[in-house]
This record gives sequence, structure tokens and C-alpha cells, in this order.
Amino acid sequence: MATTEPVSTLTDGTDGSASDDVTPASEPSGTARDATADQAAQGRRMLIGLLRPYRGRLAAALLLQAVGALAGLAPLLAVIELGRELLAPGPVDHGRAWTSVVWGAAGLLLRVLLTAAAGGLGHLVDGELHLSLRRSLAQRLGRVPLGWYSHRSSGEVNGVVQGDVDTLHHLIAHAPGEFTSAVVVPAASFVYLACVDWRLTLVALIPVVLGVSVHRLLSTEERRREGMAVGQAMGRIGASSVEFVEGISVVKTFGGAGRVHQRYRRAADDFADFFLGYVAGSAGLASLSALVLSPPFVLLLVLTGGTVLITEGSMPPADLLPFLLLSVALTAPVAALGHGMDNIHAAERSADRIHEMLSVEPLPRPVHPAAPHGDRVEYRAVGYAYDDGHPVLHDIDLVLEPGTTTALVGPSGAGKSTLAQLLPRFFDPTQGSVLLGGADVRDIPDEELYQRVAFIFQDVRLLRATIAENIALAVPDAARSEVVTAARAAGLHDLVQTLPHGYDSVLGEDTGLSGGEAQRLGIARALLIDAPVLVLDEAMSFADAKTEAEIRRALGVLCAGRTQLVIAHRLQTITRADRIVVMEAGRIVESGTYSELMAAGGRLADMWQAQHGPGAGPQGEAHR
Repeated sequence: MATTEPVSTLTDGTDGSASDDVTPASEPSGTARDATADQAAQGRRMLIGLLRPYRGRLAAALLLQAVGALAGLAPLLAVIELGRELLAPGPVDHGRAWTSVVWGAAGLLLRVLLTAAAGGLGHLVDGELHLSLRRSLAQRLGRVPLGWYSHRSSGEVNGVVQGDVDTLHHLIAHAPGEFTSAVVVPAASFVYLACVDWRLTLVALIPVVLGVSVHRLLSTEERRREGMAVGQAMGRIGASSVEFVEGISVVKTFGGAGRVHQRYRRAADDFADFFLGYVAGSAGLASLSALVLSPPFVLLLVLTGGTVLITEGSMPPADLLPFLLLSVALTAPVAALGHGMDNIHAAERSADRIHEMLSVEPLPRPVHPAAPHGDRVEYRAVGYAYDDGHPVLHDIDLVLEPGTTTALVGPSGAGKSTLAQLLPRFFDPTQGSVLLGGADVRDIPDEELYQRVAFIFQDVRLLRATIAENIALAVPDAARSEVVTAARAAGLHDLVQTLPHGYDSVLGEDTGLSGGEAQRLGIARALLIDAPVLVLDEAMSFADAKTEAEIRRALGVLCAGRTQLVIAHRLQTITRADRIVVMEAGRIVESGTYSELMAAGGRLADMWQAQHGPGAGPQGEAHR
């Protein structure tokens, strides 16, 4: 099917397989707990590393916020002093009263100015960090092996580039000010109140002690693991949502909407059960924490203690006023710290995922660039194994002579796509070499390689850009006449003429393309590149009979005289191929023409009978 992407997500890659359903995690073992702790520590190190270049400006923001927080106490202290003056016996000292008002107003103004400066500096650093991270991610994603994307969904990649980078916003722009206020304001308030009456100060600290104790119960290692599991589950649900929406047209076409919707709904229900269990485990403690730190509870406790001291005659009534104004300042930041720690843990996890993506090994650039001479393709003793050591190709020797068509057939998992993707260098073989025109593809610069090798796969990626820009993706300086010529040859021109703005119609805004139409656009791209070598992965997988005929005609124009490597799932499409290669378990088990292999009665004959029934003859046309 066709997938329309914004222009800015050109390096996001292609979709992978659907995400697994969300299931609650079982009680972790000691090893799992150690791994979680190590991951959290690594996240902190990654976070510190990301922030290191900005530590000077962040320190300045902290200093501004600290002074601003202290200045913010001035209005409260002014009210206290004004209250003492008004409640004192005898005439009111107007000069002293107005002095308190002026100092309070000045403190308020200073707080506003310093807090705004601190916030502005924090947001400036946040913007620079976001820009730097996204540039680094885009640069790295543009250099990683294209095969890396086949194991990751677009939702997962976007979750790091967009979501995880955005998660750092609160930590940079807001958390420093919140944490500074959470330390400075209670400390200053405590010192002032202790000087007024140490006994009532101890009473005012009771909610703080209770709140911190409850918060510690909510911040155990087990709760942190559960929080990480919730974050991972939300990421899987997000990726599942993207894939469900992107795949709905194909699903509906083949009548599977009910089954796919049921799988998605089951995944969402499993996540909901998991999340409700996570919330239920902390709801009681969270409610208790909110209660003991709430202003009504704090004021009730202070009023009770103050009433006892005043009625005993051991404290003047006027001394109760500072406790009524400042005791809440002791507890409010503690409540904010709980949310702040959650944001810090989330930022640590995001920093770890960002670092993981930035650490993906890019394809090495050629040390000694080589230019291919001719279009002969040769696989020499090629083997490939994924990162987990699982081998998928074993000692492949294969030659594609110029101007010939070679078809790869075999069951799913035989290694056909992996073998084909080594030619345009989606990744490098772990053994042996792939040569184009006598040069190892690892020694051919990317620009040269992709001018010589074009590929059309089942899922054509479309940008949220004009039709013309999508066709000229690999040749951005192509003239409009060249774009139109390629579209005509691909059988797309008549459709484009019916669109509101013709070739300037924007995909995803002015129009959309069906799967068959998108595949014709992919053919137009390849025609415009005019590459002598083509890799085709069942380019008609989503086409109906009429569209298939049109795509066949377009492929006939595209493939004429070119060296072709075709991955075939429907055998009738490759009966006239110059060579058919049958693969099983990462090995070549048969090779020859259609007539030779059918006469031999081997694996190709068995596959043909499985698809068409005993005695069926060849049908359809080859990709030639």
C-alpha cells in the first residue's frame, strides 16, 4: 500500500511488522531487577551527557530562579510585618507599614523579572537541545543501514525522534525552576518560622515528614520498573495505532478489517487492564499523600497547634500569622517534587532511547571509492546473519548478467528479500561480497550506487509533497518535461491530469493514491533515475486485474534492456525469466530456466503445483 509521509520524515524509514499485544509483566527476577537498575543508571548518564554542553546556562538559570524564589517570599513577609504592626497595641506606625508594602511590591516585581529571565534562558537551552538532537538523529538515520528499518516500525522511530525529544522539554525548560523553588522556598521558610517559634515549626513539619514518607513508598524500584513497563507499553500501542491506520486500506481491500480491528482492540484492552492495575497499586498511597500535603490539612494542623500555644499563654497571637502564610510553602513544593521525579525518570528513559538510536552503527563510507565498469552483478560466497547471530544466508554464489532477468522464488523466510536487499546495500554481508561492474558495492559511493541500482518494493513510500516532487525524489533537479515523460511511461499521467492541481497536487492534502497507483508512481521514479539495474519485490502485490495489466505494461517499459533481480511470489509472473533461482533456508537449491526446472520435477515444480494445481501450465507474462 502507499504511505504518505511529511517531507521532514524522509529519513524515518519504512514500516516494520505489527507490534505485539500488550501484556502485564510478571514479577521480575533478581537479574531483571539488576538490569532495570542498570538501565536507569545508564539513562541518568545519558541524560547528564546530553545536558553537559549547556551546563553553564543551566546553572545561570538555576541561580536566577533561586534569587527569584527568595524574592517571592518578600510579599508574604511584608504581609506578616504589616499584620504585626496593625495588631500591635498603640498607634500605627504609618512609615513602617508603608515600608513593608513597598518592600513586598519590590520583591514581587523582582520575582517576576528573575523568574521570567530564568524561564526564558531555560527555554532557549531547550530549543537548542531539541534542534541539536533532531539534527543528530536525522543525520544518523540517514546513514544507518536501510535494512535496520525493516525491524522497526515508523511509529517506533517517530516515537524517539518526536516523542522522546519532546519529553526532555519539561526537564530543561521547567524542572530546574521547580526544583530550585522546591529547595529554596521551604529552606528559607523553615529558618524564618524556626526563629518565630520552634515548637509550632515542628508541628508545621509533620505534613512534610508524612508526605515524604508516603512519596518514598511510591518511588520504590518496583514502581520504577512498572513505570518503565507502562512507558514501553504506551510506545507499542502508539506504533500499533500508526500501523493500523496506515494499513487499513489494504486490510479492507482483502476483507480483513474485522480481524485486524479485533487484534488492535484486544491489544488496547490488554494495555488498559495493565495500566489500571498499575494505577490501582498506587491510588491509595497517592490519595494519602495528596491529603497530608493539602493546604486545608496543613492549616488545620497549624491552627490546632497554635491555638494550644496561644491559650497556654506561651505564644503571642500575632506570631500565628507567619505560620498561616508560610506553613503551606513547606509542603507545596514537596507535592511538586513527586511529579518532578516522574518527569525526570521519563526523561532518563527518553535519553536512553535517544542515545541508543544515536549509537546505531552507520554503514561505513568507502575508504577507497571505486567506480563500477558495466552492469554485471555478482554474489561471491555471500552470507548474512542478523545482530543476534541468526544466519539467514549461507554461501550464496550468483551472477546476474547484464540485460537479463533473474527471479528469486521460495517459501517465506527463505532469504529472498535479504539477498535482494544486499545489492542496493540496505546492509552489508557478514561474509563474502556483492559486486556491481566488478566493484564491491561497499566501495561504491552512495550517490553512484543509487544512480545505478533502482528498487521497487511492495510498500511504496510517498512524501507529503507534490506528485512531481515524489516522482523526482532521487532526481530533484529533473525538468518538468522529464517528470511527465516518466509518468506517461508508467501509466500515471492520465490520472495526474484529473487531479485538482495536476503534478502540483500535494499527496495527503489534495489527493491520495491507491496501492496500484502508488506502485506506478514508484515505477515512474525508477524510470526517471534510468538505473541500469533493477530490484523488484512483487511490484503488483496490491493490484487488481485491470491495475495489474497497466503495471505490467509500465514494467515492460521500465525493464527493457536492464539487469533485473525479481522477488516473485506468484510464479506465473516469472515464467519467461532468463534464470529462476529457488531458495530454501538461506541457500540456493535450484537454478535454471522455467522449462529446465519444471522438466526436472524439483522444488519449482512442487511450488507450481501447490499454487496452480497438478498439470497446470504457465500463465501470465514475465517481468521483461
